[in-house]
Amino acid sequence: MRDDDAVFRALADPSRRHVLDALNARDGRTLSDLVAGLAMTRQAVAKHVAVLEEAGLVVVRRVGREKHHHLNPAPLGDLADRWIRTFDRGRVDALTDLKRALEEPQMTTDTTTEFVYVTYIRTTPERLWEALTNPEFVRRYYGGGGPESDWAVGSPVRWSMTGEPAHDWDQHVLEADPPRRLAYTWHNYQPEMQEFFDWSDDDLARMRQEPVSRVSFDIEPAGDDAVKLTVVHDGFVAGSEMLRGVSGGWPGILSNLKSLLETGDIVVA
Repeated sequence: MRDDDAVFRALADPSRRHVLDALNARDGRTLSDLVAGLAMTRQAVAKHVAVLEEAGLVVVRRVGREKHHHLNPAPLGDLADRWIRTFDRGRVDALTDLKRALEEPQMTTDTTTEFVYVTYIRTTPERLWEALTNPEFVRRYYGGGGPESDWAVGSPVRWSMTGEPAHDWDQHVLEADPPRRLAYTWHNYQPEMQEFFDWSDDDLARMRQEPVSRVSFDIEPAGDDAVKLTVVHDGFVAGSEMLRGVSGGWPGILSNLKSLLETGDIVVA
């Protein structure tokens, strides 16, 4: 499991908080981008980023020859659940706004092209794999819907919305390596969504020109009783409406997944 002390130490330094502020303002920056926006040397920024990465607050992804740095909110939400809920349950309701702020997804901007989220879950890789692929389990933390497939490479991924039959929106399994990695294509904007989101015909036609994105789930053992789950949803164009949507949706879904695996229930905000 993640070391809470490492998270507290990382947050204690104001320079590291400046790095987090910079990534919150614009996620996915390279080290050069961070140096240009902060009054620190490249070496100092690199050291601070290393501490933040060790604490799980920053996720580094290699894109071609560059390293992109992403703010990861999961450790902050974990701290809020563990410390606020454990030691002062009577004040939890008064701190709801703080909890929601801690669980907010990474901020998307006109230059953001991917969503990255890392969380640690007290479970086994096999159990997490089942939670990602068993439709009965999936429906519990997706709120009644979610993806369905036989999860063989090339197989279709059908999508069910609450109370509706599963839809075939031309999604397919890209990788399936149980219990280590799962990846599949995402759906494009669908006519079934138009009425729900109140899109005009022109809005739908415009948004359907965006490329189809993909999502991957990497599962790694993290000690004797936990796994590290890394979710990367990418392939978006800058300014994508779909990216804004999944960036708001994934943190809640993954928080429910973690809670369900660890406690047998989900947390209702």
